[in-house]
Amino acid sequence: MMGNLNSLLNFLAYAVIFYMVAIGLIYLVLFFIATPKIRREHKLHRREPIKDLLHSPDTYPVSVLVPAYNEELGVTTTVHSLLGLDYPQFEVLVINDGSKDKTSERMIEEFNMYQVTMPVRKHFPTAQVKAVYRSKEHPEVVLIEKENGGKADALNAGINVSKYPYFAAIDGDSILEKDALLKTMKPIIDSNGGVTATGGTVRIANGSVVRNSIVEKISLPRQPIAVMQIIEYFRAFLIGRLGLSRMNLLLIISGAFGVFEKSRVIRAGGFDTNTVGEDMELIVRLHRMLKEEKSSQRIEYIQDPVCWTEAPSDIRSLKSQRVRWQRGLAETLWKHRKMMLNPKYRGVGTFSMPYYLLVELLSCVLELVGYVLIIAGLFFGLVDAHITGLMIVVTILYGSLLSALAVLLEEWTYHKYEELRSIIILYLWALSETFWYRPFMVWAQFLGIIAAFKKKHSWGTMQRKGLAEEK
Repeated sequence: MMGNLNSLLNFLAYAVIFYMVAIGLIYLVLFFIATPKIRREHKLHRREPIKDLLHSPDTYPVSVLVPAYNEELGVTTTVHSLLGLDYPQFEVLVINDGSKDKTSERMIEEFNMYQVTMPVRKHFPTAQVKAVYRSKEHPEVVLIEKENGGKADALNAGINVSKYPYFAAIDGDSILEKDALLKTMKPIIDSNGGVTATGGTVRIANGSVVRNSIVEKISLPRQPIAVMQIIEYFRAFLIGRLGLSRMNLLLIISGAFGVFEKSRVIRAGGFDTNTVGEDMELIVRLHRMLKEEKSSQRIEYIQDPVCWTEAPSDIRSLKSQRVRWQRGLAETLWKHRKMMLNPKYRGVGTFSMPYYLLVELLSCVLELVGYVLIIAGLFFGLVDAHITGLMIVVTILYGSLLSALAVLLEEWTYHKYEELRSIIILYLWALSETFWYRPFMVWAQFLGIIAAFKKKHSWGTMQRKGLAEEK
């Protein structure tokens, strides 16, 4: 009996090792696909390609939607950063989704707002819009007061009120760099509508110096858990999303910063209010729509534009966030399961959907099995010692070294951290990922899969501290 158990566990260990090696190779392939773009970005003058767009009649006006729920600590900083954007024509719509704090009071006081009557189109049904306010000093800034309906419902309400042909969706605790919107719109403008949606890079602002709603000095936070998220974002955006985007296979545009063709989103039915992963679900639905129409339009990730956001700085908030993200991923893949391995949807169906299922969703299950097998081998001798040692090596390579590579790539490409000390700290923390951060994330993601079987929808909770503002 014991021999059979050992054989079974050894077989499972080999399966986990094979899985991790295969996923690592996929990441390396995506990295090599992204390399030409990374090399061009390294040599690129940041302002040169976009300066003419500031005065071009072909630069489309944009409605910037800021859904907000209990964002009193950061929403005015976000709006001030938007007012400083280098963009010829835009409006800022803050949608207060029934906040229980002083989000509206802060907006009305900070921007000297008064109640107005505005047309509210009925592209999508939403929770009731109770009032609309406009700023006296900045007429392009509008506050929409509505009953609580969730983030997707708030975004749909913003689309109903918006007046421009493209809209950007950003979180209420985020800050855009001055040229971020212009750079994100550039592929849409250059393609004459051939690109229907774009997403920008999101970076974590915890620990950085914010002055006059601008991130002036990029520094590291003190909390190790926030530092690890910086590294995690490097890997996700610089290696994963850039590689997928180059093949038009990207299924996620971050909810923190994305730009969309409004008419296309309206035809697609808007943001889905029945999932907690409304950002990914919309992108998958747009891909599905484009493939069914045999359209040549693309969805792209733009490497350089940066949206700075506040990341969870405590274990509880981070766990809640990742459970929510994993649940949204599971719900989206299940809703669009018809696309899985379906050649009708070309690369999205035959590669992207299986990739997000096997790599992004189910990896936590296999990694969790791997951790259990390592413990079984080290402490109970139930797995062959050589196999256990091989699993440990592969686990370290799979987690820590890929993250360390992402840190080096980020520094080589953008050099945003001025102090060498910061890069060394990031690199060393990246090497430690496998030993503490990765197991925690695997557990949170596993709980997210379990949560996908529940039906309760909400904004989710996070202990906000606000981005430190220096006057």
